[in-house]
Amino acid sequence: MLVDCATLPAETFDLTIANFITIGRVLLVPVIIWALLANQPIFAFVAFMIAGLSDAVDGTVARAMNQQSEFGTILDPIADKLMLVSVFIVLAYLGHLPLWLTILVVSRDLIIVFGVMLAYTLEKEVTIKPLWVSKVNTAMQIVLAALVLGVLGFEYPLPTIQTILEYLTGVLTAASAIAYIMQGLALFANGTARENGETSTWPKKL
Repeated sequence: MLVDCATLPAETFDLTIANFITIGRVLLVPVIIWALLANQPIFAFVAFMIAGLSDAVDGTVARAMNQQSEFGTILDPIADKLMLVSVFIVLAYLGHLPLWLTILVVSRDLIIVFGVMLAYTLEKEVTIKPLWVSKVNTAMQIVLAALVLGVLGFEYPLPTIQTILEYLTGVLTAASAIAYIMQGLALFANGTARENGETSTWPKKL
């Protein structure tokens, strides 16, 4: 069964300063896309760097002001993925990133979303917590996107560095996808074992 938002406590949706910073990052996504499609790479680069900076700021503000919330925990990774997937798709469309890498990045996120939706549909208990490989992968995707946007904006090609980052990002993205798939399988296997009266020590976090 899917989560009914109406049954969640009101505190879940309390907006904090950190939440507003995250929402601002979401609002920058169409700005970055427009700048790229309008051939304004410097503008796109600056907007992307501001969005990337806000990713560090919102977490710092939340911890410093004790404003960590369930809503922020959900919104922050959504904002990150919305920004990165959008930028990767547009850069691939414009021919600045390889198609295989963009397909890999998008597929990995779709697998995670499908897994979470399936778990909720089957009433499985899911703890949304990023793995360390996922955090490294996200950081690498941000670095690669920033590099490509910088190369376009300042017209200073760095083909060797870009190629290395593309392959590193591809490896980390694949590793992250495999890790989440394994934990997803463990979650469903654990649920099946419990239904059969057995016990399981497999991890439950997706």
